Amino acid sequence: MASIRDNRNAQRADGPATILAIGTANPPNEMSQDDFPDFYFRVTKSQHMVDLKDKFNNMCKKSTVKKRYMYITEELLKQNQNMCDYNSSSLDVRQDILATEVPKLGKEAAVKAIKEWGQPRSNITHLIFCTVSGVSMPGADYHLTKLLGLSPSVNRFMLYQQGCYGGGTVLRLAKDIAENNRGARVLVVCAEMTVVGFRGPTETHLDSMIGQALFTDGAGAVIVGADPDESINERPIFELVWASQTFLPGCERAIAGQLRQVGLTIHLSKDVPKLISNNLEKVLVEAFEPIGINDWNSIFWVAHPGGPAILDEVEVKLGLEEDKLSATRHVLSEFGNMSSASVLFILDETRKRSFN
Repeated sequence: MASIRDNRNAQRADGPATILAIGTANPPNEMSQDDFPDFYFRVTKSQHMVDLKDKFNNMCKKSTVKKRYMYITEELLKQNQNMCDYNSSSLDVRQDILATEVPKLGKEAAVKAIKEWGQPRSNITHLIFCTVSGVSMPGADYHLTKLLGLSPSVNRFMLYQQGCYGGGTVLRLAKDIAENNRGARVLVVCAEMTVVGFRGPTETHLDSMIGQALFTDGAGAVIVGADPDESINERPIFELVWASQTFLPGCERAIAGQLRQVGLTIHLSKDVPKLISNNLEKVLVEAFEPIGINDWNSIFWVAHPGGPAILDEVEVKLGLEEDKLSATRHVLSEFGNMSSASVLFILDETRKRSFN
């Protein structure tokens, strides 16, 4: 009889996890960042705050975002005026919108990834869904399973309130699943909507306005699996060689989000760029030293676009060549900061550039 150890070993994949397909999606409402301050102060009935609008204009310019995609429209906000005020209770209406629309946006990205993968949806064994946009039961993972017609027994993982960090988290989890479950094919979806945190301006919390200038809507999806089957034309795009996480000193005070009656409140410390850049090299050494890499310009970079100040600090601290963060800067410019979905957009952009 086979031993428990033999049986366990047989369940593991032979090779590393790979990304087999990528899909991205955005809401149809596209807006130039140059037009966003006028829109923002008009719909929030804050046009009398002239000095504050000047500050917000400056924030939008410094963001390096050129255009944004949003589910939010002026008509939607006219029907839900409480979402426009900084202090009004509006969580119920936000939750009602997000419970329906976040899975729908996730589906758009997932369908593109599945089409590129080229295999039947019935071959998907696991689903990971990540969002900060709303909390509900059953969750967005359940609704996406129904929307896609996946097997009722698909192994589901629902990750709420991960923030920008979620893009790395889902890849780490997908790697573990794919490598420890032979034949697993993991559909990973990150979908984010600013409906959860759109609020009017205020003089007392300028960091909230920075979030309004940076954050946008988008969804990304990838198919992850080990041991690609070339007989059915599975083609790996990236290998997931190593994955980890770490706390940075003082990080609990750097970025904070709370789900309140007014929606998701975000507080951003001005120290975030320094905090990241001062601690990043230690993480890189841990990841790359075992495989003999210590030149940070010899690798390609898929860095989350938290904001231009973060990218500038990282670039200087690590001595990166200008093109190393170009894919990240491109996604920030063309789509804004889509929280957890951003990394999947940058993976797609990096893949496209490698084929050119």
